[in-house]
Amino acid sequence: MAQVVYGVWDGVVHDARNGAIAEETPLSQLKNFNEFDDGNDIRAFFADRGFFVFDETVSLIDSLYRYMDKAATQSCGACTPCRMGTVLVRDALDNMRRGLDSALTFDDIEMLAEQMTETSLCGLGQTCSVALLDVLHHFRDKLEAEVASHMPIRAQHGMVYMTAPCIEACPSKVNVPRYIDYIRDGRPKSSLAVVLQKYPMAATCGRVCVRYCEQACRRKFVDEAVGIKLLKRYVADQQKGPAALKFSRDMIKKPLDDSMKVAVIGAGPAGISCAYHLLLHGYKVDVFEKLEQAGGMAQIGIPSYRLPKDTLAMETDIIVDLGGRFLFGQQLGRDFTIDDLFARGYKAVFLGLGCQKGTTLGVKGEDTKAKGYFSGIEFLLKVHDHVNETEDLRLKGNVVVVGGGNVAMDCVRSAIRLGADDVHLIYRRTRGAMPADTEEVDAADEEDIHFHTLCNPTRILTEHGKVVGIELIRMEETEPDESGRRSVRPVPGTEFTMPCDTVIAAIGQQVEDGAIIEQGGINLDRWNCIEAAKSMATSRPGVFAGGDCVTGPSTLIYAMAAGLTAARNINDWIQLGTIRFFKRSRMRHLLSDNKFLADDVVQTPVRAAYRVHNPELDPDLRKHMFGEVEGTISSQDAYAEAQRCMRCYRVYSVVTKHSIPEGAD
Repeated sequence: MAQVVYGVWDGVVHDARNGAIAEETPLSQLKNFNEFDDGNDIRAFFADRGFFVFDETVSLIDSLYRYMDKAATQSCGACTPCRMGTVLVRDALDNMRRGLDSALTFDDIEMLAEQMTETSLCGLGQTCSVALLDVLHHFRDKLEAEVASHMPIRAQHGMVYMTAPCIEACPSKVNVPRYIDYIRDGRPKSSLAVVLQKYPMAATCGRVCVRYCEQACRRKFVDEAVGIKLLKRYVADQQKGPAALKFSRDMIKKPLDDSMKVAVIGAGPAGISCAYHLLLHGYKVDVFEKLEQAGGMAQIGIPSYRLPKDTLAMETDIIVDLGGRFLFGQQLGRDFTIDDLFARGYKAVFLGLGCQKGTTLGVKGEDTKAKGYFSGIEFLLKVHDHVNETEDLRLKGNVVVVGGGNVAMDCVRSAIRLGADDVHLIYRRTRGAMPADTEEVDAADEEDIHFHTLCNPTRILTEHGKVVGIELIRMEETEPDESGRRSVRPVPGTEFTMPCDTVIAAIGQQVEDGAIIEQGGINLDRWNCIEAAKSMATSRPGVFAGGDCVTGPSTLIYAMAAGLTAARNINDWIQLGTIRFFKRSRMRHLLSDNKFLADDVVQTPVRAAYRVHNPELDPDLRKHMFGEVEGTISSQDAYAEAQRCMRCYRVYSVVTKHSIPEGAD
């Protein structure tokens, strides 16, 4: 690991020049900072929390100019300190690096930088001068030495990257503050376009996303996180009627020859996302799906009261609008093999198979064929068919659902809608430890679901092939382990029986086509998932995979992010025979590996304004129907919510020995 020569981080000065040994500082334990790409040493790094230099010959003037140039071009213009200050400072540094006289002295630059930090209205203006001020306060002699000769300073290699905590938390890296800016400007179509750069299922994601972005939102340190998901739904739902955004093959700038075709197996979120981006790259894409509808687990696993199927269909139809084809009723291993696809001329194959096989409880008396026993996925598929009126499903008596994730919440909320007298949720840990989205847990509570936490099944009781009850045992938390996590253990002698007519095991899912996948020359891991590199490439050349079949059961947004990554790398593999280096991805790893995104908020006064919430149906009404529970917010509410965004943009700049290879996002 290269040693930091000098720098300042979080106000702590680090200086090891002239052979001096610096005291232990936050800059002493950096990770993965040897090279940015192969053979390309990192010379310096500038950020919102300070800066550090590995190579003493680095030009601070040029480095700070590049940093402030990014801030100036990205300023929203809402406040004078940032709008004018960044430009004045940038231009002064530019003159200095070119050997010209500057109208501003270093004292002037320091005054402007302090004004920006103290009075700017958004995160970009408040933080873009931190590194500059650190240099001026602690290493001004180096700046003065650089400009003393009035000779031009040689431009340095590197890159400047702007992001925000919400962007980095999003698996698809959607530019959240930008699409919120467009809402604030009254431009919902432009806002939607920002989302569509990453995936086509904006209205779907605006309904069912688990909101990693909101968990990272710095507004929560003031009052509540910005309603990022409901704003996404708002802009997506605006695109209806004659003014709707139209997709067509004409949108593709450089259509490729008809022989340039790719096969996508699975029409779930990962497959849809991959097909979408490949189509935009100009490829012909065929999507093979074993069911008769597109959407995968979003179609069969998310009930209509959360995600209306016409909304989902509108977005999966984008694939057809762009010139892609859905080949329904086509199952891998039954109707075709991977070898068949390559023999038909497909240049690459993407596996987006998902996890559509339920996991059993593994307790005594469990009979998956018993009447009244379902896996969570099996039950939700039957619910889907019931709502579509292709199968009648009615419940009565007591229903017990085991699990604590979103699938379990969908099961209990569906069961009450299907006529069950009482629905009980069994979860082995505490309510706070449930992996389900908090909003889903609260919604189930409002619909009179009975929660039994710190409770676990030990036996399923059946009579004459029918479920009649479930035996349970109380659990207790153990002392925290070294990581601070508590486990649970059964409490002897606390067994009890709960009579019931239906048991639904909603504790997990797994890939159901593992053996067939292995026959295609593709390695599986010990969890029976597909082994895939970060590029989504599998052990077989030309075959890529992503989504639940790689990670195990995950979220819709992770699946769509995998589809985007796979499409990008499939394009490289076909066109270049290799996969390119992606500099923005590398920068993200530097940030995450070193936890550079500070978990706090700049302490500038912000007026408290609590978030807007989606209008929703009364619980006593909605629990008897499968109509959508939540509505879309109004334009007035959308504007008010967009105003709450603090634009927590941060700028990061790396200086390297050589130029960085050009790659996509």
